[in-house]
Amino acid sequence: MTELIISGGLDDDEPEDRADSGPDVELRQLSFGPAQHGQRLDRALVELVPEFSRSYLQQLIDLEGVTLNGIVMTKPSTRVRAADVGMIELRPTPQSQAFKPEAMALSVVYEDEHLLVINKPAGLVVHPAPGNWSGTLLNGLLAYDARAMNLPRAGIVHRLDKDTSGLMVVARTRPVMDALIRSIAAREVSRQYVALAHGPWVANRRIEIDAPIGRDPRNRLRMAAVDLFKNPGKLARTDVGLLQNCDQGCWVRCTLHTGRTHQIRVHMAMIGHPLVADVLYGGRVVAGMQRQALHACRLGFAHPVTLEPMVFQASLPVDLELALVNWGLRYNQT
Repeated sequence: MTELIISGGLDDDEPEDRADSGPDVELRQLSFGPAQHGQRLDRALVELVPEFSRSYLQQLIDLEGVTLNGIVMTKPSTRVRAADVGMIELRPTPQSQAFKPEAMALSVVYEDEHLLVINKPAGLVVHPAPGNWSGTLLNGLLAYDARAMNLPRAGIVHRLDKDTSGLMVVARTRPVMDALIRSIAAREVSRQYVALAHGPWVANRRIEIDAPIGRDPRNRLRMAAVDLFKNPGKLARTDVGLLQNCDQGCWVRCTLHTGRTHQIRVHMAMIGHPLVADVLYGGRVVAGMQRQALHACRLGFAHPVTLEPMVFQASLPVDLELALVNWGLRYNQT
């Protein structure tokens, strides 16, 4: 069977309560000098309170925890002058409290002293972020293994969208984390997904979608296939193969060669087959699915320490199984 190549362009966080703030809050006087004159407020604060990150100090500004000459500051970009004085309220922010252990049931497919393979359920957020500062996979990993606190992102080397289910590999040591990141960058980690999409498949049974992905210039909440001559983006390639067809849509296997945000969702929508229930990219809530019909079913890589080839497969979650039944389709895992 010939292979069709679809190309879309070039190559890949209350001031009134300060007096009663409690023991978790420290008030510090600020005195800006000639060295800070003309600087942005957030940059100047880094020099005056160097034990804290610029990101954390920006969070305090957003929370109205910084005053300048008696005025509450709300913009990190405010310029300061020599002889300005102020106050900073050092306190926990949602972001600074996000990296804490939270016991949760994790579906561990494999583990050894070097790494874990997790079968993530749909609905579980991977990293803390606005709106989800707790209850994430990262919080669960910190509770599962205390060593994870010493690793960036608790050892997470790649992510799945909140409503995508399936397999993820997580490092338990820094050397293994670095090795896995290198392997992913070198495209030596095999990641396959199955997806239920709208519209019967009419193309060749296997196609290659080679289209850069960047932020949608018309909707900043979405990603899009972009022209790199006109918009920023990164190279993205997905191979898609038909598993089964029906009148309502198609059951396909997607193989990632790059790992861009929403890559499969964007590429499938681009070729006229948005994923079932993926309303962000044009999908409709049908077949009983209440989230995008996408599942990371297979993960393969060479063990970073033993170099042994490792392959893992995850069975379908119940909602996706029922969706296939509703459309008269079946899943063959081979």
